[in-house]
Amino acid sequence: MEHLNLVETFSEFKEFKNIDRETMMSILEDVFKHMLTKRFGSADNFDIIVNIDKGDLEIFRSRVIVEDGAVEDENTQVPLSEAVKIEPDFEVGEELSEEVKLGSFGRREILAIRQNLISKIQEYEKNNIYNKYRDKIGEIIAGEVYQVWKKEILVLDDEGIELILPKSEQIPSDFYRKGDSLRAVVSRVEMKNNTPVIILSRTSESFLERLFEAEVPEVYDGLISIKKIVRVPGERAKIAVESYDDRIDPVGACVGMKGSRIHGIVRELKNENIDVINFTTNPSLFIQRALSPAKVSTIVINDEEKRADVYMKPDQVSLAIGKGGFNIKLAGKLTGYEIDVYRDTDVDNEDVDIQEFSDEIDQWIIDVLKAIGCDTAKSVLDLPIDELVKRTDLEEETIREVIRILKAEFE
Repeated sequence: MEHLNLVETFSEFKEFKNIDRETMMSILEDVFKHMLTKRFGSADNFDIIVNIDKGDLEIFRSRVIVEDGAVEDENTQVPLSEAVKIEPDFEVGEELSEEVKLGSFGRREILAIRQNLISKIQEYEKNNIYNKYRDKIGEIIAGEVYQVWKKEILVLDDEGIELILPKSEQIPSDFYRKGDSLRAVVSRVEMKNNTPVIILSRTSESFLERLFEAEVPEVYDGLISIKKIVRVPGERAKIAVESYDDRIDPVGACVGMKGSRIHGIVRELKNENIDVINFTTNPSLFIQRALSPAKVSTIVINDEEKRADVYMKPDQVSLAIGKGGFNIKLAGKLTGYEIDVYRDTDVDNEDVDIQEFSDEIDQWIIDVLKAIGCDTAKSVLDLPIDELVKRTDLEEETIREVIRILKAEFE
């Protein structure tokens, strides 16, 4: 019966833990050798035969036959008088092989063997999971959401292995329920209390890089190289690419016909805006491309301080800065330069859209001025103060403050 318990233990783990045949045999042999060493002092003269298909396990002990009274080690030697009881033809110097029945072990020993077997299998599983996922760092994994907590999500892969997606590694607009499918990149693998902890990420640059490899064959094949990626997860990303084949347009290949290739990536990243730009070693041109979609007039670069003063038309400034300042922030990270943007009004003293002053003038005042046809700075400055008061019904003090702000732009 105890033998059956051991076989059942093995069967359970083989079914649910997916342990291969050779590994299971090795674990069984190690467990029993440990037990035999503990009982007999050595297991070198024991043969353990495991038949996984039938669930059989046999143990044989080999001992050398010696003269009666000449036994020095009962584990490795047997007196001739005992040997001939088994086979009358035995002689001194021959080897006797006997089966050791599991029933000869006590209940306590059997339970210890069973517990040791369970412990060894669990240890193997943990090491196997750790080594498997350590080799997968940087790869995309698909899994199913099993449990959603406040600070993290528990995900199961196709083998039922537990993976963790922390809140900090989720895109802000990510929302999952139990049973949902998700994709993420393996960020890191740690051992905590002898248990592997696999951390996933959807916010890392490597996740975006792997998505491009999956969607763009030229990237996967190495014809297009991704030089650098910077992201504000869920908001905006910039990716610099370079082609090793002059016949291939790297930006066009990554975007695809009518955006066919990049659309899937954008959807996966919850509508994150992705700017794909051509990489260049020319810092001025690289900065100009990085600030896309804004158009640059002039760039003054200080290579020692890694700073760049960028001048552009007033209507391009807001484009360069971008929503929440993400565009200029990511351009700086991508190029490695601290970028300052200035309105270019020095050449022909051109007019400025009044909306550009929304950081200094209340929006409701701008709307009142626009309502009377004054949608640029000069169109306001060209009118006398009393005329502006009359047309807008604004207080004179407010009008004077608006004029002061607008004049400062041209001084």
